[in-house]
Amino acid sequence: MNNKEGNNKKSGPRAASSRPSSNKPKPAMQKRAQGPKKVKVNTKVADIATDKVEKKPNQAPKRPKVKDEIRLNKYIANSGACSRRDADIYIQSGTVKVNGIPVTEMGYMVKPGDVVNFDGATLTPEKKVYILLNKPKNFTTAMDEGQEYRNVLELVKGSTTAKIGAVGRMDKNTTGLLLFTNDTDMIRKFTLPSQKSSKIYQVSLDKNLKFEDLEKIQKGLTLDGHRVFVEDVSYIEGEAKSEIGLQLRSANVKVVRSIFEHFSYDVLRIDRVSFAGLTKKNLPRGNWRLLTDQEIINLKNV
Repeated sequence: MNNKEGNNKKSGPRAASSRPSSNKPKPAMQKRAQGPKKVKVNTKVADIATDKVEKKPNQAPKRPKVKDEIRLNKYIANSGACSRRDADIYIQSGTVKVNGIPVTEMGYMVKPGDVVNFDGATLTPEKKVYILLNKPKNFTTAMDEGQEYRNVLELVKGSTTAKIGAVGRMDKNTTGLLLFTNDTDMIRKFTLPSQKSSKIYQVSLDKNLKFEDLEKIQKGLTLDGHRVFVEDVSYIEGEAKSEIGLQLRSANVKVVRSIFEHFSYDVLRIDRVSFAGLTKKNLPRGNWRLLTDQEIINLKNV
């Protein structure tokens, strides 16, 4: 028996063994058909998530909404105290009271008749509105002139449901820009003698204004014991010398009339063409418009 034959016998498979030879490659296993995976619901996690929704901190309990109710943060924002986002911060800090009781619930509903105190001050729910009118003749800001002349509020009727008032006064013969608002702070601000906003008037006189009188007006004058400071006075280009442009800070139209009457001129017509940076551009006589957000900011910063 040669070595080759012996080696073949030695390396052959054993008769009693069922295992395949390790030298042969194993057949590939067929992939088992897989159905859709079943989603395993973690009931414990689901319960916790449900609890989180139901037990949100500072969340007002759900209940039917009463007529004319309003969310507390919106109530504060409508009063002009701050934005809704800032109102939420104040509410969480406990500085907002409703009927004398601190409220920290987000989404708290304020009912009609509730008294809201914000950082020590009582608020009014009205949203601040600002309306600019180009006033025509024969309308007055006065409430006691009888039925002959109509009130300027008729001209802005329907512009808002808020209770608004005019900033300053205008008689029946004065025309031009007149501001209305329910912002009492702004009304007070623009009627104070110390306020710094400029108004420009076009004044029509019964005769030409003498140059020496124009210079005297420019220097300022004293009327009824009060010093009147005139920012600018000039003839209107292309018009007769009886048409005068006058710029000063006073919102009182009577002051404008008194300046020229002091020098023995009769004032035929006064037209306010600019008020604290606001102009009559695109605003025909007798029409009104709401101020833009930027215009409101500008007025508050004057």
